[in-house]
Amino acid sequence: MPKKSRKNVGLIGLGIIGSRVANALRLGGYHVYVWNRTPRAAPNFLGSPRHVAELCDIIQLFVADAQALFDVLEVMGPALTPSHIILCNATVGPEATLEAARLVQDRGAQFLDAPFTGSKAAAEKRELVYFIGGEDKTLQAAENVLKISSKAIVKIGKIGDAAVIKVATNMISAVTVQTLAEAYAIVKDSGIEPQTLMEALKHHGVRSGISDMKLASILKRDYEAHFSLKHMFKDVQLGIHIANSLDIDLPATTATAGVMYGGLTKGWSDEDFSVVARTYQQEAVAPLEPPATSAAPEEKSPPGGDALPPRELTAEELRNVGIKVPDAPAPEPKAEGANPDKPAETPASAEAPKAEASTPAELPKPEAAFSGEAQKTGNLSEPSENSTATDGRAPFIRVRRWFGAGAT
Repeated sequence: MPKKSRKNVGLIGLGIIGSRVANALRLGGYHVYVWNRTPRAAPNFLGSPRHVAELCDIIQLFVADAQALFDVLEVMGPALTPSHIILCNATVGPEATLEAARLVQDRGAQFLDAPFTGSKAAAEKRELVYFIGGEDKTLQAAENVLKISSKAIVKIGKIGDAAVIKVATNMISAVTVQTLAEAYAIVKDSGIEPQTLMEALKHHGVRSGISDMKLASILKRDYEAHFSLKHMFKDVQLGIHIANSLDIDLPATTATAGVMYGGLTKGWSDEDFSVVARTYQQEAVAPLEPPATSAAPEEKSPPGGDALPPRELTAEELRNVGIKVPDAPAPEPKAEGANPDKPAETPASAEAPKAEASTPAELPKPEAAFSGEAQKTGNLSEPSENSTATDGRAPFIRVRRWFGAGAT
């Protein structure tokens, strides 16, 4: 088994961004050990988040949502030590970020609130921008790793502050693209060549990087995912959740969320969030063709549902992506007199609890509001579930609060 080294870096979540950051780290000279909920043919793919923590002190987390974040930390928890630094690069909002920080710090490890801005092209060019919330000494220890995949690192404040900034900036992106789609529709249906809108914006004060990139996609009707609709919808929900807790109305953001949810119901969740413009294009009235089936489809959560929890990958799954796994030992002989046709009884207490279904149709107010005071101090209400750790360290506790019920 490989040995722990300062050149080892862990990365959890091999989606559009995580896979490209992992490649950048390899090109930067690091030994990168990775894990993803579904197996990938990636170098140094390990069997679980805990295995990653056993080999790496610095670990970047590019997971989809808060539930996935807590699930990964729960599995990783027993392996965390004071030498570990967990970089939370996921967009999960301030409340979930503070809870994740507590889980990590209770194990003696260090935590940085480190969401990023930049989509697929920026990740490929190593031009992400990281927003940082946390202690300066923790940032200094992890800065070289973050520099590999970024063009800027912006210190925002304490843990939770960077999460707020990330959600706020994504709200701007979402509403901007929705407005672009509406402007495109007016120009097109007025009989004007839509390309004219692009030329006009080149000399207008509202022009931005997002308007250039997304309007070009709309004009070409090219909705290959750079940042998916399901993830932007989740981020917009987080913004509405924060606003609800602060008693702030967000009419533009709320209207945009409604349009995005309509796109999810039409099957556009995995396309780029600029796909909202398809509402104004001819193919919007025709039913979408079902996606082609593949030999090994990727495991996905239904819109509005929780991500599947981390699990130990089977030997067969690991072999399918090129990872060598020793053969399992021969089964022990069965006890004399045992009935092989009768399944073993499972005690009632061992039955897995049923997951509660959720739907993104509603944008609920939080059960326990994330108050302005909590945002300033970082204090959270005590969780209602208790457990006892056997190793003398603080236990991981699953907190049943609302952390964003969007598509995953």
